[in-house]
This record gives sequence, C-alpha cells and structure tokens, in this order.
Amino acid sequence: MKRLMLKTLVAALAVAAFGVAQAQERTLKFGLNGPEGHPAVAGMKKFKDAVEAKSGGKLKVNIFLNGSLGSDQAVVSALKGGTIEMAVMNSGILASEAKELAIFDFPFLFANEKESDAIVDGPVGKKMHALLEAKGIVGLSYWELGYRQITNSKRAIVSVEDIEGLKLRVIPNPINVDWVKALGANPTPLPFPEVYAALEQKAIDGQENPVSVIASNKFWEVQKHITLTNHQYNPQSVIFSKKVWDSLTPAEKKIIDESSDEAAKAQREAARGAVAKNLDLLKQNGMTISQFPAAEVAKLRTKMQPVIAKYSATVGEATVNEVMGELAKLRK
Repeated sequence: MKRLMLKTLVAALAVAAFGVAQAQERTLKFGLNGPEGHPAVAGMKKFKDAVEAKSGGKLKVNIFLNGSLGSDQAVVSALKGGTIEMAVMNSGILASEAKELAIFDFPFLFANEKESDAIVDGPVGKKMHALLEAKGIVGLSYWELGYRQITNSKRAIVSVEDIEGLKLRVIPNPINVDWVKALGANPTPLPFPEVYAALEQKAIDGQENPVSVIASNKFWEVQKHITLTNHQYNPQSVIFSKKVWDSLTPAEKKIIDESSDEAAKAQREAARGAVAKNLDLLKQNGMTISQFPAAEVAKLRTKMQPVIAKYSATVGEATVNEVMGELAKLRK
C-alpha cells in the first residue's frame, strides 16, 4: 500500500515537473480598467501567484490597473492583435464581439449568487465564451463585480417614483440607456474614469455601480444617498488573446486555464465578503443607505419588462429562452 502511494506521488510530481519543463519564459500583460480597490484585483493577484508557482516562475504576470493599457474597447482590439495577452472586464462589454453576451446586462436577470454562479459556470457561460473565439478572444472564466446599486446627491430613493428626473450616469451601451429611461430618469453614458469629476461638478446627479466600486472610488465624497436595488449583476469575463493562446504549449494553456478557475473561486468569495464591510464604510463617511421594499422591487421589475422584451430580439430568442429555462429549473 505504501509502495503504491509512493508511486502515485512520484507520478504526480513527474507530471507537475513535466508541465514546468514545457513552460517557456513568458510575461503576460493582464489589464483592468479599474483601481486597486476594484473587486477583480484580488482575482488578478491570485491568478498571478498561481501561474508563477505552477510554471516554476517561467510564466510571469504583470498587472496593469486604472485603464493603463487603454479603454476596454482598446484593450479588446489589442487582445485580438496579440499585443496584450489578457484582461478582465464586464461580460456585457463583449456584446460588441458576440451579441449574445448582452444578456448579462439584462436588469433583474438573477435573483441571487446561487443563480448567477450556476449560469456562468455551467453550459450557458461556456457557450457564451466559446462565441468569442471566432473574434480572436479566448474566454477563460467568470469573476464578478457584484450587484449594482443606485447612488445620488439629491434625495433618498425609497420608491420607484423617487428615481424620476435624476440624471444618472450609465455604462455606455444601449440597454443601460433604455432601462434608466424606463424609470423616468435621464441616462448619461460616460466612461468610468470620468464619473467622479462629473458627480463633483454636478453635471450628473448620480450613478449606479456595485458597493465595492462605490467604496473604492470614495463616491461618498460626491454622493449622499445609496439605495440597494440589486438591479443588475455584473459577471466579469477573464479573456485571453487567441493569437497568443494558439502559440502556447498544452502545458502552458493548462496552467493558465486552471489558475483562472482557481482565482475565480477566491475572487468571488472576497468580493462577497467585502459587501457588508464596504456598506459600513459608506455609512461612516456620511452616506444614507436605503433599501426598496418588496412591493417597489415588483414595480421596478414591471417597468423593466419592455426593455427586456426589446433586447431579447437583439440578443436572440434562442439564447434568452435557454437562459430563462435554466433559471426556471434552478427556481423549482
């Protein structure tokens, strides 16, 4: 028995050593359009440590934050060209490459983390990332930004009607413009790096982002109120240049793929664990926190139905039906 265990251990070490031996010396540029406090950073650091350890230091990962490699659109273009190896960004941004990924921007798609995990880690999530390969992008795994909440400098929002008339910054894509319009507010599409200054100068009244982003960017300095609406959930796609991927050895691909999945688990745990802590931080810095009663959430969902119907046609009925079907199974 001991001899068998020893042989198994030796075989495992031999496989690991083979993987390291097959890895060439490479440095991977890994970009994020967000600051040090962004939820994805914990995943990036975990990924870096795992890749460098598994490859015996032959594969190195350099992390670039604050959009230092360019805007999300510029990074996607550079990935396709092979000048940047990898990045992490909102999955919905990649709808410009594969329209089906726009479903991740649907308001009130997921009720909780159990549902979102099951969809992105299951066949649907894999199929979505597979669509990107024809565009020169390899989807590795899904991390998360979390559920989005609304902040503003005007008033506490405790009903759907309180949102009316507010000038809210949205991610620059059509579905976000339309759901804000559906609530009677005025959507203002802006790149994220411009948001703080626009809030400070009162060019906009508010914005919507997960609690972690609101806290890490110190929006309490320019916003008074936060309402926990959980209106959208943002999976984050960890993506790799297919041009570079095709030049990797099988051992290198295995190291990168496994490390991304390991980092996904750690990143989600860290992001979820930080929500309560960040809400306390917002409160300590003077923000008032409100939450919609169930009746108001129901009203919100009703107002979103025309938006979902409109973009179901864009995303494709087959994709929408598949996702909704999987969610229905989970909710039984």
